[in-house]
Amino acid sequence: MEEAGEDGRLEEAEMSERLLCALDDIADGASRGFPAAPGGFIGLFAVRRGAAVFVYVNSCPHVGLPLEMQPHRFLDEAGERIICAAHGATFRVEDGLCMAGPCEDEALEGVPVRIEAGQVYVPSLSGL
Repeated sequence: MEEAGEDGRLEEAEMSERLLCALDDIADGASRGFPAAPGGFIGLFAVRRGAAVFVYVNSCPHVGLPLEMQPHRFLDEAGERIICAAHGATFRVEDGLCMAGPCEDEALEGVPVRIEAGQVYVPSLSGL
C-alpha cells in the first residue's frame, strides 16, 4: 500500500469538513462571527435566512480588514445587507457582491456550506 504523501494529505484536508455551529446558534435574519480554523488567521461569519446559511471569510475585499466593529455585527440596521464597519461598503447576503463602496463589483470570499441534522459544516481549510 502506498503512502499518500504531502499532496494526498493536502487533498484530504481540502475535502474534509469542520463543524461551524448548530443552525440554531444563528438567529433567523441575523449574523454571527467565528474564529479562524486551527492554524489560521482569518475568521468566518455566517448570515442566516430561514433554512439557508451564507458563510464568508471575514475579510473586506477593499483592504482585507475584518468587517465587523462589534462581535457578530455584520449586517446593516435593517438586516438586509452585509456592511463593512471600516468604510461602509455594503454587500448582498446571497452572493457577497459589493453593491456600494470602494470595492464595488468585487465580492466577499464565499465558503461552501452543508447543513445536516441541524448542524452547519464548512470545509476545514476555509479562511486559511
